[in-house]
Amino acid sequence: MSAEIAQTLIERVRDIDYDLCVLTGDYRTNTFGPHQPTVDAMARLRPHFKTPVYAVLGNHDSIRMVPGLEALDIRVLMNESVAIRHRGAELHLAGIDDANHYRLHDLDKARQGIPPDALSILLSHTPEAYRQAADAGFNFMLSGHTHGGQICLPGGYPLIIDADCPRQYAKGAWRFEKLVGYTSVGSGSSIVDVRLNCPPEVTLHRLVSE
Repeated sequence: MSAEIAQTLIERVRDIDYDLCVLTGDYRTNTFGPHQPTVDAMARLRPHFKTPVYAVLGNHDSIRMVPGLEALDIRVLMNESVAIRHRGAELHLAGIDDANHYRLHDLDKARQGIPPDALSILLSHTPEAYRQAADAGFNFMLSGHTHGGQICLPGGYPLIIDADCPRQYAKGAWRFEKLVGYTSVGSGSSIVDVRLNCPPEVTLHRLVSE
């Protein structure tokens, strides 16, 4: 949306302490045209992300961006999963292709290789896949896409969420059956470079054992 966003994000993320970074898509504003400027901006950001970094593509992103992102050591998950081991514990992180515009998401394929009783986290650009995620047995789902409405009424009530799901799944923490989810309002903007009653965010989640 603007040339300044990369520097602003660097200032916000470089001092955060975390074990794993995930990105949930829409790295550019346009849905067409050259993607190299976006990859170049991500190259400026990447040194300020702690390793490892995993990502999924959004409805504004092109599959042609994947080689450039992965060359920056950003692993793009496309209907696949990886095992994450940390301090003697293990969880499985899966990512699906965009379920909003391209509709190439495959939950069964993303779930392959994940033991039934293992802790599993799903990255989905849009919260619209919440039912399928619950049916597939995922424990936690991280999404974006909606921008939380971006332009909201007082109290943060969105006018438009641009997603085929109930409004309670379009912003913040939510639960559907046994699935726990969180939909980030995002760190940028879309269509117009304006936010109202919906400030941007970089979200830090802490997982704790029962």
